[in-house]
Amino acid sequence: MAFVQFSKVSLAFGDRDILKDVSVNLSAGTKAALSGANGSGKSTLMKIMAGELAPDSGQRIAQKDARIVYLPQSGIVHAGCTLRQEADRAFDYGYQLQRELEEIGDALKDSSQKSGPLLERHHQITTWLEESGWYRREAQAEQVLLGLGFSRRDLERQTQEFSGGWQMRIALAKALMQRPDILLLDEPTNYLDLEARNWLEEFLNSFSGGFLLVSHDRYFLDTTVTEVYELFNGQLRRYAGNYTNYEKVRQVELESLMATYQQQEEEIRKLEDFIRRFGAKATKAAQAQERQKMLDRLLAQQVQIPESLKKMRFTFPPAPHSGRLVLTLEGVSKSYDGVHQVLSQLDLVLEKGERLVVVGCNGSGKTTLLKILAKEDASFEGSVREGAGVAVGYFSQDSAERICGSTTVLEYIEGQAPLELVPRVRDMLGSFLFRGDDVFKSLDVLSGGEKSRLALLQLLLRPVNLLILDEPTNHLDLHSKDVLLEALKDFGGTVVFVSHDRGFIQSLATRVLELSPPLESLAGEAGVAQAGTPTSCGRARNFPGSYEYYLERIAAEAEGREVVPGQLGSGSGASGGRQSGQSALASSAGGSSTSSSRAASMPSTGALQYEEQKKLKNQRRKLEREEERLLEEIAAVEEEKQQLENQLAQPEVYSDAQKSRQVQAAVEALATKIDQLTAAWEEVSAQLEG
Repeated sequence: MAFVQFSKVSLAFGDRDILKDVSVNLSAGTKAALSGANGSGKSTLMKIMAGELAPDSGQRIAQKDARIVYLPQSGIVHAGCTLRQEADRAFDYGYQLQRELEEIGDALKDSSQKSGPLLERHHQITTWLEESGWYRREAQAEQVLLGLGFSRRDLERQTQEFSGGWQMRIALAKALMQRPDILLLDEPTNYLDLEARNWLEEFLNSFSGGFLLVSHDRYFLDTTVTEVYELFNGQLRRYAGNYTNYEKVRQVELESLMATYQQQEEEIRKLEDFIRRFGAKATKAAQAQERQKMLDRLLAQQVQIPESLKKMRFTFPPAPHSGRLVLTLEGVSKSYDGVHQVLSQLDLVLEKGERLVVVGCNGSGKTTLLKILAKEDASFEGSVREGAGVAVGYFSQDSAERICGSTTVLEYIEGQAPLELVPRVRDMLGSFLFRGDDVFKSLDVLSGGEKSRLALLQLLLRPVNLLILDEPTNHLDLHSKDVLLEALKDFGGTVVFVSHDRGFIQSLATRVLELSPPLESLAGEAGVAQAGTPTSCGRARNFPGSYEYYLERIAAEAEGREVVPGQLGSGSGASGGRQSGQSALASSAGGSSTSSSRAASMPSTGALQYEEQKKLKNQRRKLEREEERLLEEIAAVEEEKQQLENQLAQPEVYSDAQKSRQVQAAVEALATKIDQLTAAWEEVSAQLEG
């Protein structure tokens, strides 16, 4: 089994210890994540593992011929050849072995050389080439590139034509194609959309080698890793299990650490107070000196708090009042070249309070649509009407990149803020982790995460009731993502967003709009929706409900399963998206799918044949049974919720914080289930009442 082992590795930059006696063993089958605060040394450790950086001390032991491939966060640019040719460079190791085979063949022709070792080496190389898929490398390259979002047309494009994000996809593809023994990936999901992330998850789950990765996508980590290494204060510690399990265990440890930290802070405060009050008095000088020694010892052993505990703290300003209808789109079409349609005849109704996520593969028009909604792009056909009192806040993918220059952070935000908020700017910056001298940093020296936090802060400077967010979590760490998510959940307005973070989408979305790339074969086709199913308007499909509902519907369609309304676990009418979803479906289909089902459920007897009437009666009986089942389930869940609410009034529960949180969480889960069941019942009831 191939392995690489690092023992007591240390590295310092100036007077700061980045790594202190770090030991880790990576082997085939390792599926690990590397965690730690920004600046803790994660990328440095990976570079040492890859052999790109030499440590100050320690050992690196690797099995002979073990191959390690490292993918950095950014900075890789390809040029001078086509994508297909660049991909073929990933197989350089195989080409080297093939040349060695030829040399061995030539040597074997010379009878004066001993053939035993040569034949053994020939066999080793031949076996490796066969097992690695060397002879199928072109097919492998296409599979990986297509999986990461490239099209077949891209294969013949020059690599310099691709943008920075796609350059990193090329680098990731080459790393995966090499099929190394150990794979080191630093933020591989930063430039991937959902489809590419899903493909990468499947690749890593089936990968026979070992890997260590850094990522800020909790869902991605949970589905790929079985252990987590945390780098904190230069030391590395291992936690078994996925990332969620690591967070639970670490939270308990951090609570104990915080208690110790607060106790130390109190002791330090008392000692400093004594020294300050009595240090200058002759009668107390000896005692003050003794206290100073105690303070020095305490400061030398002071507990260090992880940067991750210093979380962003913010809430959006109260959303101004707006009408029920927030946006109405009719026949929106967009083409950049006058030939290929990015958006085609899109109809959409967005209602107050919705959290609409726009999904689709690259090139489907997600960013284009958000720019149109935010009035950043006015060159489109059709109409977009805002409702009464709508005030828009827009965060684009390049919002962070636009923040540049020699201006300081403080000057930049003061220049953006209304006059009445200027006195509060320092406090607001502190809530976004710009503390102390950080506010005097030049914009040009900020990291990607710092720029993203600053761009989000700009959204708080003026009250809005419609947030349009294009990849708001890019470059944010997990803790900052969590804070943003909670702020958006509490936001009193409407949200339209694009994200490639599945956990973020699942927690926020109440409705899904799926965009698909234009397909010439679909031109002129008209989709006819069954009752309760999403309808297709050219390239747009509307799914009223949560993201889980959307995924279940897509899976059902792929398997050819019939879906009965109300029987989809989390999706049938998630609160906030059901009614508005129906109105949007009606506009996109040119008529109400619900009304068409009503017309079908109560037909004119003389207009239909006997068999058709019989079929409709059977369908109605099914709906009646489904309605009865839903009502019974709603009653049972409401009773269970009432029992839990009664428990919250009991002293043994409300006096125990942990037990109280558990019961409250269960109550909230049941309330959500009741909303979902009620929505499903209303949908079935509407069809029966037609």
